Amino acid sequence: MNKQGTAFQMTRSEQETENEANRLTVQVEAALAAVAVRSHDETNSLESAADRIERAARDLATALRGLAQERKSAKDQS
Repeated sequence: MNKQGTAFQMTRSEQETENEANRLTVQVEAALAAVAVRSHDETNSLESAADRIERAARDLATALRGLAQERKSAKDQS
């Protein structure tokens, strides 16, 4: 059976949440790579990684809250 034929269309909130989750995953992987590499400017690199992870986590939390609100509204309307 064709997966695309049975797949559902994601809402904008679902797409945004998925994108933010993927962005956080990329930032975490980059941070893990930065931990493994010891360079002259290591401290700045690690601080930058921490800042990017904080922003990505905050954006994901916001997207999740938006998705929860969207689903609650849809449930209330049905």
